[in-house]
Amino acid sequence: MEFIVRLFEEKDYREVLNVWQQTDMGGAHRGDNLEIIENTVSNGGVLFVLEEKHSNTIVGTSWITNDSRRLYLHHFGILPYYQGKGLSKLLMEKSMEFARDKKLQIKLEVHKDNLKARELYQKYGFRFLGDYEVFIVRDI
Repeated sequence: MEFIVRLFEEKDYREVLNVWQQTDMGGAHRGDNLEIIENTVSNGGVLFVLEEKHSNTIVGTSWITNDSRRLYLHHFGILPYYQGKGLSKLLMEKSMEFARDKKLQIKLEVHKDNLKARELYQKYGFRFLGDYEVFIVRDI
């Protein structure tokens, strides 16, 4: 199988949601709708999709938002069937290239028990910020 990393297109939305739901990363119930994606992209962010070239199946995503001070890596994940095959490297390298081109810091959140993800992020230079707790208000 051959894989490519490319920019998100509107037609990808259903498959992207499928990746997010199967990896428990998000969905419309968390405010991850097409309008929000397009808004973040128009404000200097990007949504990369990892696609199996032969079948045109989206198997992973990396969504990076930009607040003009730093980048935030969201929804970095690969469908369970495709995990453990080294595909995260393709997606992470493209994500880090985007950050280098923007010349901005890049930050992410990862569940403390997700050891594989933590190891991957540390391999690419991410470091633990300390004893921060994350708070959010979803319904404003």
